[in-house]
Amino acid sequence: MRVKKTFNESEEIVVSKKEIRSFILNCMEKIGCDESHAQQLADILITSDYRGHYSHGIQRLHIYVQDVASGACDKNGTPKILKQKGSTAWVDGANLLGPVVGNFCIKLAVEKAREFGIGWVVANNSNHFGIAGWYAMHAMNQGMVGMAFTNTSPCVFPTRSAQKSLGSNPICMAAPATKGDNFFLDMASTTVAYGKIEVAEKRGATHIPNGWGADQNGVETNDPQVVLGGGGLQPLGGQEATGGYKGTGLCMMVEIMCGIMAGSAFGKSIRQWQTTDQTADLGQCFVAIDPECFAPGFAERLQSFLDETRNLEPLNEEQPVLVAGDPERGHMAMCDELDGIVYKKSQVLHLLKLADNLDVAMFKAKRLNDILACEGNESD
Repeated sequence: MRVKKTFNESEEIVVSKKEIRSFILNCMEKIGCDESHAQQLADILITSDYRGHYSHGIQRLHIYVQDVASGACDKNGTPKILKQKGSTAWVDGANLLGPVVGNFCIKLAVEKAREFGIGWVVANNSNHFGIAGWYAMHAMNQGMVGMAFTNTSPCVFPTRSAQKSLGSNPICMAAPATKGDNFFLDMASTTVAYGKIEVAEKRGATHIPNGWGADQNGVETNDPQVVLGGGGLQPLGGQEATGGYKGTGLCMMVEIMCGIMAGSAFGKSIRQWQTTDQTADLGQCFVAIDPECFAPGFAERLQSFLDETRNLEPLNEEQPVLVAGDPERGHMAMCDELDGIVYKKSQVLHLLKLADNLDVAMFKAKRLNDILACEGNESD
């Protein structure tokens, strides 16, 4: 695809992955975080922004810093296996950074899948682990089908409820096809992730679509500030008439696989978002499946299915049919073309305050005019 040369240097910047990584590591070093833990956090935050999931990228850095600096999240240690039987395991996350817990668990799940055909690992006593896709991708890169789930702080009004009692509880599945192609679904059980509304508000949006959020009484609103100022999210589907009860069911399904199965906090008992007066004690679930245990030719059959779907006649010729993972592939191609990650300046302004508070040098942006000098550049 051709990268559209529509960047506005007055509004956007391009930052190299190296600059972003150094900034993250310097911030975490200032609060005494274990270096290997900080590296794992940097990996997932950079990957999130690279894939276009800005709601879970460097925008979240100040939250991880706050959790560790306050002592609500431990800065060093190792997750511990509490129980295992055959292809399953139950892990104590030791109140460590979510990416540290998640990496430990998905690696364990892959090991079990190699031996038993499937690995199913749940963890309690964990923290925010970033994009679920990071963990499913690890399994996929080992030739497995990967899945990852987590519960989150209560921010969702279940259908017909005037109270928030569920998290946005993401669902992810990644499956390998051929020649590097794949099916890659990474989604919240809500219409949008909470962070997407935060990003919209930081970019200056004053109106969000129907079905995204509700005010403090659970009544649908289009004002992002109302949602962020004590309101909450709507389950996938929005209102009951448009299928919101299905989203409520998905939120609860994830909660069962994570909070209930892992023995962690669940539902309304999970601490409120961005508070540090208690540990998060999140529950998470990681699954790896070896497709070779089943019908032969999984990757080839999946590739045929993906191609068939993409080749469907579109409603609009300028908007081809996509499969899960295609938007992210397009975003990564753009980043590769520009040799960095594109951010709205408004997205990173709050990081200036973080840098100042920690006495850390802010990352440097590239000059877009220099990068875009060659109009003929294309990416495949």
